[in-house]
Amino acid sequence: MLDKNQIAQRIAKELKDGYYVNLGIGIPTLVANYIPDYMNVVLQSENGLLGMGPFPFEGEEDPDLINAGKQTITTVPGSSFFDSAMSFGMIRAGRVDLTVLGAMEVSEKGDIANWKIPGKMVKGMGGAMDLVASARNIIVAMMHTNPKGESKLLTQCSLPLTGTRCVKKIVTELAVLDITNNGFKLLERAPGVSVEEIKSKTAGKLIIEGDIPEMKFG
Repeated sequence: MLDKNQIAQRIAKELKDGYYVNLGIGIPTLVANYIPDYMNVVLQSENGLLGMGPFPFEGEEDPDLINAGKQTITTVPGSSFFDSAMSFGMIRAGRVDLTVLGAMEVSEKGDIANWKIPGKMVKGMGGAMDLVASARNIIVAMMHTNPKGESKLLTQCSLPLTGTRCVKKIVTELAVLDITNNGFKLLERAPGVSVEEIKSKTAGKLIIEGDIPEMKFG
């Protein structure tokens, strides 16, 4: 199985030169650490920053530089700061090429639930609903099962939805999957993880075609 950093490293392989990318809270923020030096990718933070860099080394943190999840960050040459209205204007205008989000549930149709568990206190829905409605491509970084061992890849989400039919790809500690019109399509499996294990932990429809290769890193 992959750890959170390896999930982020695999997602970084989906980036393309010239992309404007928004990274959600949690595992997605780690993607910033794995962008190749030769690639020109601009990271957008919804609290008002274009040009976010990797996390700072211990002792080099600047408390005035944070991402939307209130984690300390770095900036890159040419970065710019602006207010929240400008930030969401960029998002709603469809200027973000790729959004990477965490999720509590994803359905086989590409619905995502990632903002609220009924009965639990939440500070607010944040910017995820704008992102899923406006981004050109959405990849979800998540764990395949919840702490009880129950699948988070479902036929239909049971939690309040953030967006419908918007997720394109999912990367978990077990697998890489595409969302298709017919369900989750298994593309890759984590090193040492069997197809049978992925099947047993996927509640939604899983499409398996041919031999499924292991993910490659480096």
